[in-house]
Amino acid sequence: MAGSRMKLELCRVAQGRSRLGVLKGLGRTGQHSLEVPGCLLHTHLGSVPHLTQDTLHTLSNLPSVTQVTLSNIAEHQDVLEEFKGGFRKFAGLHDTVLYCSLHDPATPSPTGYTTNKTVSVWGSGGRIELTVAKFMALQKSVQPDWYQSMADGETWQNGTSRKRVRKSVDRTLAHLDECLLLHQKSQELEGVDVFGVVEGGDILEERLRSARETAKRPVAGFCLDGLQTGCMEQTLRTQLITAVTKELPEDKPRLMQGVGRPDEVLACVEAGVDLFESFFPFQVTERGCALCFSFNISPDPELAGRALPAVLELDEARDTTEETQQNGDVNLDDQTQMTSFEIDLKDKRYQDDFRPLVEGCGCYCCKNHQRAYLHHLLVTNELLAGVLLMIHNTAHYHAFFGALREALASDKLELLKRRVLGERGGRKD
Repeated sequence: MAGSRMKLELCRVAQGRSRLGVLKGLGRTGQHSLEVPGCLLHTHLGSVPHLTQDTLHTLSNLPSVTQVTLSNIAEHQDVLEEFKGGFRKFAGLHDTVLYCSLHDPATPSPTGYTTNKTVSVWGSGGRIELTVAKFMALQKSVQPDWYQSMADGETWQNGTSRKRVRKSVDRTLAHLDECLLLHQKSQELEGVDVFGVVEGGDILEERLRSARETAKRPVAGFCLDGLQTGCMEQTLRTQLITAVTKELPEDKPRLMQGVGRPDEVLACVEAGVDLFESFFPFQVTERGCALCFSFNISPDPELAGRALPAVLELDEARDTTEETQQNGDVNLDDQTQMTSFEIDLKDKRYQDDFRPLVEGCGCYCCKNHQRAYLHHLLVTNELLAGVLLMIHNTAHYHAFFGALREALASDKLELLKRRVLGERGGRKD
C-alpha cells in the first residue's frame, strides 16, 4: 500500500533461498517488529486456546503479531460494529499487532461453497457467506493492522481440474482488486496493510501467473495458500514455492498458510518462506500430546540433542504410522494425525514416568510437573492437562523458530536439520 510502514530488512540469504531478517514497521504506529523466519501467535477469538492472558505472558519470546480469523469473528460482526473500538480493544489485547486471516488453519473448512462473487467461512453457528463488501465491512469493524485479502482457496484437493484452478486464480485477483479499491476509500483502514493471496493449486503455470499478477498490485506481502499439510507431498510443495518466490519481490514478506510441522517448516524456509501460522502446538495439545523433538545446535555435547532419548522411546511404536506416510502418499487427514515430533501422554508407559516432558526445557510445565502427572490429568479428563500442555507446546515450538534463526545466522542449518530430522527418525519426504 502507498502508506505502508511494513518493511522487510534481510540480513542474509543463506543456502540458496533461506531468508534471515527483521520485518519492521508493524502496527499502525510502526513500533513493532518480527524476526524472520518466524511465526504468528495463533488464537481463537484473540485468546490462545487453554491459556489466559496472564498465563500466556509467563512465556518469553512470544511473537509480536497475533492472528485472528474471520471464520471465528464473522458471526460477531454486529457486536463489533456497535462496540466501535476494534477487535483488539474488544478482546482485551494490548501491545500486539493484529493480523486477520480468512480461515482458521487449525480447523479444515468444507469445500464447494464458493461462487464468482462470494466465499464462505464456517463459525460455531455454521456457514457465513461473504461478498467483498461484507468482507471489507468486517475488516472495518475488526480494525486489524494487516489482513489477508479475500480469496478462493478451494483448489488444494487432489484431482482439481485445470479449469477450476484457473478460475480460482481469476477470482482471487478480482477479489484483491475490489478489496484494494474499497480499502483506499476507507478512513477506518488508513495505515492498514493488505496481503495478497497466491493461489494456483498444484499447477505450476497458474501458481506463477497468480504470483506475478499479485505482485503487480500495491500489497505489503503475500499469503501462499493451498499448500497446506496433507494436500500434497513435500517435494511438489517445495518445487512450487521455489518457483513462486522467484516471482515475488525480495523486500516483501511471504506467509505460508496451513503448514506447521517442523520438517515442513524447514523445507518451506529453504524454499524462501518467511512467516508461518503457529497452530501446530494447539493441534498437538488437542491430541493429548507434547512436542518433544531436538533442535539444539549448541556445540556443548551435554546440551545438544537433549530431547533425543524421549523421542527415541516411541520409534518402535510409530513404525506402522511412518510406513503409511512414505512413498509420497498424501494423507488428507494429516493435520489430525499424531506426528513423530510428539509423545502421546495418554499412553500407559507414562503413568510412572517421573521425568519432565523435555529434559532442560525451561517452561512452567517442565520445571514443575512430570509426565506421570500429565498422564493422570489426561486420563481423568482434567482441564489442567490442556493448560500445561499448551504452555509447553507453545514454548517448545517458538524455541524451535529461535533455533532456526540461529542456525541460519551461524551457517548451521544442516546441523539443525539433522537434529530435527535425521537423529530422531523424523519423517523425510
